[in-house]
Amino acid sequence: MLEKVFTIYVFFQTLLCGCSADRRHAGFLVKEMPYSIKKVGKMDKREVKESSGLELAPDEITLWTHADSGNPPQLYHINATGKLLKTVNIPHASNLDWEDLAKDNKGYLYIGDLGNNSNSRKNLRIFRVKESNMSQVDTISFSYSDQKAFPPVKKDWNFNCEAFFYYQDSLYLFSKNRNPREKVKMYKIPAQPGSYQAKVVDSLNFASRITAADISPDGQMVALLGYGNLYLFHMNGGSTFFSGKKYCLAIPQSGQAEALVFLNNKDLLLSNEGGKIFRAVKKKEK
Repeated sequence: MLEKVFTIYVFFQTLLCGCSADRRHAGFLVKEMPYSIKKVGKMDKREVKESSGLELAPDEITLWTHADSGNPPQLYHINATGKLLKTVNIPHASNLDWEDLAKDNKGYLYIGDLGNNSNSRKNLRIFRVKESNMSQVDTISFSYSDQKAFPPVKKDWNFNCEAFFYYQDSLYLFSKNRNPREKVKMYKIPAQPGSYQAKVVDSLNFASRITAADISPDGQMVALLGYGNLYLFHMNGGSTFFSGKKYCLAIPQSGQAEALVFLNNKDLLLSNEGGKIFRAVKKKEK
């Protein structure tokens, strides 16, 4: 019953949300975002259930993805249209609530086991996996420095996370807030095995709940995904991701979109929990 209600909620949010609230509250540019989005494939739900993260494989053409909570600790190697090429078991790991994937320039994948819908988890973690040898697994454990109760009162249920990326030896995490009036918080932790307190380094108002994140290969653009919206940020240098120009593109056709990855410095691939794959292509300037 709860799953059905949530599906209806997502449907209406993606249908009606748009970018007007983001433009009004946080200064997002809307019409200036020259992107087109089209469906390019679909994963077989019997093979890949509830795609919740995307990352490029070593050939930079095919992709890694994974399932959501309650599924086996596996990565799925797929092509850009969603065909399953290979399934890889990740040892010494479990899938409590895998929500996103990231990748560094040193040969490591990062699997975010950090879903926290109840805001009560004390075992948040990110698995670091050697891409060339996936039996080599380390763990990055963390807690939120500003969370004092497990769970807090419901109006303060802002300690869920489904989106993160790697940048300059750190991992940047983005909160998925229960309370839409609260700003999305950006946390930072080291990209090294160990136990850490994630500290807030920035925040911003969004009209949509954030479900995925990535940064372009050249480090010049950040992308965040929400139900019905895609957000892009031009970097101003350093790690002040929200200080440059901000763009919002309404994507109501994407449904419960949960994953995205930069294919190059401009174009992106998105997927939703139903397995549909969309490509966002930057239009040529006239």
